[in-house]
Amino acid sequence: MLTLVSAWTEAKRRLTAAGVGSPVIDARMLVEAASGATRVDIITDPHRPFTADQMQAFERLVSRREAREPVSQILGVKGFWKIMVKVTADVLTPRPETESILDVVLAAFSPMSEFSVLDLGVGSGAILLAILAERPGAVGLGVDVSEAALAVARENALDLGLATRATLLPGDWTTDLKDGAFDLVVSNPPYIATAAIAGLAPEVRDHEPHLALDGGPDGLNAYRRLSREIPRVLRPGGVFAVEIGFDQGPAVAALFSNGDIENLRVVRDLGDRDRVVTGMKKTFGQTEG
Repeated sequence: MLTLVSAWTEAKRRLTAAGVGSPVIDARMLVEAASGATRVDIITDPHRPFTADQMQAFERLVSRREAREPVSQILGVKGFWKIMVKVTADVLTPRPETESILDVVLAAFSPMSEFSVLDLGVGSGAILLAILAERPGAVGLGVDVSEAALAVARENALDLGLATRATLLPGDWTTDLKDGAFDLVVSNPPYIATAAIAGLAPEVRDHEPHLALDGGPDGLNAYRRLSREIPRVLRPGGVFAVEIGFDQGPAVAALFSNGDIENLRVVRDLGDRDRVVTGMKKTFGQTEG
């Protein structure tokens, strides 16, 4: 008979053997999901037995993780910043590194400020919805080419009580959006070089949408377009922040180095790696001819 502690031990053993990178944490999360227990329960009541149904659920969940399906997709949710969002195979799993965008944005807009946000390639809605949750005066538009991803984002907006402030529409980057319409533009575009995708961890390579990963031969295709389009839709004095790969800082910053942008900088994440390129659109009278 499985107990909370024996199930945790068994799951850790199996996930370690399967090459999972975080077997201890993942095993605990799967035990909690299968049993309905909490972390505190595992510590204070470790010998609580599983029911027959819980044992079956445990086996299903651990088998899926052994096959390297991401925990976020197995459980259907993922924490990001201070919110919890639904995750499916149609969207990228939000990553802690992406929270670096929030660090930039929240420093640029005070808690009670009113502003408009555009999230290009909105995916699950994690970035846009985290911003709206932190800044009650903000309203946002999220654009994505994937209708399936937009369905996930709309559900997350409803669940978080943000649907009245978040509009989610299909679109091809900024096509059909008005000039100077937004105070803030954010994006986590595809930035993995096509040839590098085959070498990614199975959780990413086999389970996340390649549309959201593949940045072309050098990983910079999306930035070439965004560096032209983002300044157009920003208001004078507006801010942009785009996520980048750890080795793409100089290249992406160079693409955004044009007469419309000032205060351009590369921001490092908590792992001390380049993660965000950000800048501001020049105000009237400052644009170079």
